[in-house]
Amino acid sequence: MNKVLLSSAIASTLCFASQGFAAGPIDGTVYGKVNASVVSADSGSTDQWKLNSNASRLGVKGKSKISDGLYAIYKAEFEMCIDDGDCKGQTFSQRNIIAGLTGNFGTVWAGKHDSPTKLAQNKIDLFNDLEGDIKNTFEGENRVSNIVAYTTPKRNGFSATLAMIPAEGADFDQDGQDDTGLTDGISYSVSYSKDNLYLAVAGDQDVDKQDLIRLVAQYKMDALKLGFMYQQNEDNLNSKDESGYFISAAYKMNKTTLKAQYGAIEDDIDGDEEKTLSLGADYKMAKNTKLFVFYTDNTDSEVGSADDEDSSFGVGMEHKF
Repeated sequence: MNKVLLSSAIASTLCFASQGFAAGPIDGTVYGKVNASVVSADSGSTDQWKLNSNASRLGVKGKSKISDGLYAIYKAEFEMCIDDGDCKGQTFSQRNIIAGLTGNFGTVWAGKHDSPTKLAQNKIDLFNDLEGDIKNTFEGENRVSNIVAYTTPKRNGFSATLAMIPAEGADFDQDGQDDTGLTDGISYSVSYSKDNLYLAVAGDQDVDKQDLIRLVAQYKMDALKLGFMYQQNEDNLNSKDESGYFISAAYKMNKTTLKAQYGAIEDDIDGDEEKTLSLGADYKMAKNTKLFVFYTDNTDSEVGSADDEDSSFGVGMEHKF
């Protein structure tokens, strides 16, 4: 009898607490996803099966009203490694975490976050977080600490973001001197979006030791979605001067989406080249759940050396919540 009364009291308390939180002033949302795949990876010298946790994550985000037209915003997102529970020695690994203010003037935000250049990609990478992720071939896919940024309101389809990155005393530009300014690194993007068309120009200066410019286009025609990116980048040590392109296509048929993408970038200094090719399909089981299958071939070619080729075949599942 006492156990029944105790259980009832706990349930009542939790119910009251949840009602109180829901009626409170904070507009917050808990979100996340679990993504796991079984992959056969062949790097030439080794061939093995792996279970991968592909950037599975847990986060909370929201905004609180300060006054009419002015809100405080926040986001705290962490990666969780569901394959072995080890995210580089931690249970949770920090992803995008910011705080800021938003209103009719736009949004001012700061923290650790994907750079404007990375965000300008606009998901033309159809195999994001998998072996075919664009970051395995191209520079510019950075999540940067110490960002202070401003995003304009969207007007007539146009929007822009400018991010400044203080080095906090580190030698950010590799010139042999400590950097202490607010604009030791800069990342920016200007985008246009209307109906089925998306265009963007983005770039980095002294971000991850790179100066970079990126052009992005995406267009949707009924069931077909096409993506294109052109990029040039060079490092601060004058040891890398690359240019390359990336294309992708997705075709939706009922619950199945067929996907393909290809990218290549060449270093004009030494002639080295990197290529990536991915083919795959997604099957939508429910609104937030899908099964997927993919094949990826990544090739790294160095002048005077044999090609370094990695191929992967995998099947997996993703569920968002």
